[in-house]
Amino acid sequence: MSKHIEKLKKQLVEVAEVVNSFQSEAVQVKIIERLLDVMIESEKGDAEGSELFSKKGRKVRSDDDNLSAAGRKKPGATKILNQLLSTDFFDVTRSISSIANYCKDQFDSDFKTSELSGILLKLANENKLRRERSNENNRFEYIKA
Repeated sequence: MSKHIEKLKKQLVEVAEVVNSFQSEAVQVKIIERLLDVMIESEKGDAEGSELFSKKGRKVRSDDDNLSAAGRKKPGATKILNQLLSTDFFDVTRSISSIANYCKDQFDSDFKTSELSGILLKLANENKLRRERSNENNRFEYIKA
């Protein structure tokens, strides 16, 4: 184990100048976390095949539902909503639940409405969507701006 620690120390010395060039301590910490994540994954991947491990070295449950036929992760909510913006999907008003159902049917992505609401609000604040209250149920609906 001490051999790994010595290797880690040497690698940290090599990247210290680059990391320290960032003014924000939060950014520095984030960079180091990412580096350590990649190192742990590659170390554990070599030792255990293709299993994924968390920062603490624990095995992370492999979620095959999140992988497409090409072996890539499914697109996230932000990417899907931005794709929908470039189509005629938002030409009519849509509720959050109808958007979630559409994503499940068309993209096989089961998003909670709470996952979508923040992204939709951001798109509304960027004037990409208009956010209007429905008179029927007093909930927000979204349409292209």
